[in-house]
Order: sequence, then C-alpha cells, then structure tokens
Amino acid sequence: MAVSPALAEDLAAAVAMLYADAEIALIEILRDALVQGIDSPRWAELKLRSIGDLREAVETVTTALQDDANGAVAEALATAYGRGRQAAVAELGALDIGRELHARRILPGAPAVDRLAASYAADTRPLYQRITRAILDLFRSITSRAAGTQLLTGITRRQASQRALDEFARRGVAGFVDSAGRSWELAAYAEMAVRSVTARAAIDGHIDAMAEVGQGLVIVSNAPLECPLCRPWEGEVLALSGPPGPRTVRTEHTVQPTGLRAAFRPPATVAVHVAGSLPEARAAGLFHPNCRHSLSLYLPGVTTRPPDHPTPGTTYEDTQRQRAIERHIRRWKRAEAAAMDDAARTKARAKVREWQAAARAHVAAHEHVVRQPAREQIGRAR
Repeated sequence: MAVSPALAEDLAAAVAMLYADAEIALIEILRDALVQGIDSPRWAELKLRSIGDLREAVETVTTALQDDANGAVAEALATAYGRGRQAAVAELGALDIGRELHARRILPGAPAVDRLAASYAADTRPLYQRITRAILDLFRSITSRAAGTQLLTGITRRQASQRALDEFARRGVAGFVDSAGRSWELAAYAEMAVRSVTARAAIDGHIDAMAEVGQGLVIVSNAPLECPLCRPWEGEVLALSGPPGPRTVRTEHTVQPTGLRAAFRPPATVAVHVAGSLPEARAAGLFHPNCRHSLSLYLPGVTTRPPDHPTPGTTYEDTQRQRAIERHIRRWKRAEAAAMDDAARTKARAKVREWQAAARAHVAAHEHVVRQPAREQIGRAR
C-alpha cells in the first residue's frame, strides 16, 4: 500500500478546525468590543479603559487554542505515524519480511513522533503571541482613528470601524508572514503546518518500517496535475538514505531462483537508476502540503515505472485558481462574522454567494478539478 500526505488529511482537517473556530471567536470578540457603546460621545474613552478586558478575552481564547492544538497534534501525529507503518506492512505482506514487520510493536510515543510534535509546538509558539498583539493593536488603531473621523470625513464612527474590521477580516487574524515572506491567514497557516507535519509523520512511519527490515529503495508515483516542485521526482526511484544526486546501483533481483538452480548460481542482480535520496527530494519540495504524490516500495527487477495520468483541458494553474476562489469565499465569510450591522452582513453574504458561483463555474469548466466544500468553510460554519 502506497503512502502519501493524503493518508493523514483527515487528521490535519480536524486540528485545523480548532484554529478556524478560534479565528471566528476572535473576530467576534473584537467586533463586540468595538460596537459596545459606539453611539456614546465618550466611546473612545470607554474603549481605552476596556482594553484590559479585551486582552483577557483574547488571551483566554489563544491559551485554550494552544493547549488544545498541541494535544490534538500530538495525537494526530501518533495516528499518522501508525498509518504509515501499517501501509508498509501491507506493501510487504507478500514477503517474509512483511510478517516480521507485522509482529513488531512500536509505541505511539516513538521518538520520531515526539520530535515532530516538539517541532510543531516550537514553530507555532510565536503565533499565539502575535495574535494577541495584532488584535490589541488594531483595537487601539480603530478607536483612535474613528473617534474624530466624522468631523473630518463625514464618515460615521460605525462606518469607519466597519471598514477597518472588513480589512482585518480580509487578511485574517494575525496576518502571519512565514520565512519565505508569504502572508497567511491564521487558519490557513495552521492547516498548512498541520497538514505538513502529519503528512511527514505518515511518510516517516512508512520509511522507518521499511528501513527496519532492510528495504532501501522507494518509487514516487506519477500524479495528475503535478506542481513544478514535484515534477522532477515523478516516477523516479529514491534511496531512503545515502548521498544526494543521481546514480546507478546494482542490487539483487527481488525474485531469485530456488532449489538446485539457486545452489549453483550466484544471486541474480539488476541495475537500478536512483534519482537521488528521499531526504534530498523532500528538501526540494516533494510531499509539500497538498501534494498529490505517493511513495511505494521499489522491488528491483519487479516494480515498473508508474503510468502517466493525462488531464486534458486542466492544468496545475487551474487547481491554483480553485485555491484562490476558496480563499475569497473564506474571506467574505470572515467579513460576515465581523459585520457590525445588517447592511454589512448582507453585503458579505452576497459576496460569499458570488464566489461560490465562481467555484461552481470553475469546477464545471474543468473535468479534473473537484470542488472541496470543506476548504470553503471557516470555524463553526463547517
């Protein structure tokens, strides 16, 4: 049984839901803090006095989110790692080593799982501090600007606050920027991080199991609508360890003669072209979040190159257009949560329907693009 990031997708989705719920809760907390007493002439003064209450409410959400997410991720990683091992058992089932592997017991708290869980916790720790700072900074900015805006621009305090909230909802909570300079919504960044780490756990469970019984070669699938990062590795044989770079190795044929023939002949061998090492391919982008590729045991002399999957009329860019449409849908659903009155709420709902129509049209126009409603949802709406 091949292993791929898809093996852990359901686990990542469950954890990402925690962040999506928290994002909506934080937008609503900020909205309610701003709208309370907004028609009072002392509104700005009251807002400055209430900032401590806002901080406490935000920190309550972020602390609970951090605790829940770290616990859920640790559990998801153990499950993903176990699924990867079971995939290896299924692949090796026809061989004697498969029965040997099946008999082994690996505890969910395997060192590989613990390392991944610790890495995830360390990577996301700064995110929670950034959430609190971003919301408090925005609250101060809105109250200071909106206090005298009507005299200067003719825009009411409520309108000015709503505009700022809409922009905040468009960017998403925290507006997190990663090491590559890309800006992420809180829930989208969390989903990416969780999908990445759970996919890694599943693949690590698979390759660790194979390494334990002396299997050192794997082959990458040929997936439809591949991205430029993965294309160089499609259908290629990779070594689980060893130096980077392509090479040809000579190894024993998987099927050897038996009986008298075996006694008088040396083991049959076969030349195998190895494109590089698995760590090298992963570092170059193979098995990135949303990757469609899978990894299988390579049996020298038996395994053949996987077939191509033509997708006429559909390109990788078409799948990226679908991701962009999903982001627009989520953006306007956040705007609905941030709406301070019925007019703003009605506008946001209309935009949601507009982009949902765009999603239906895009899927209808491309045979190999499949709509994923879960990716269009946020928080408690899911």
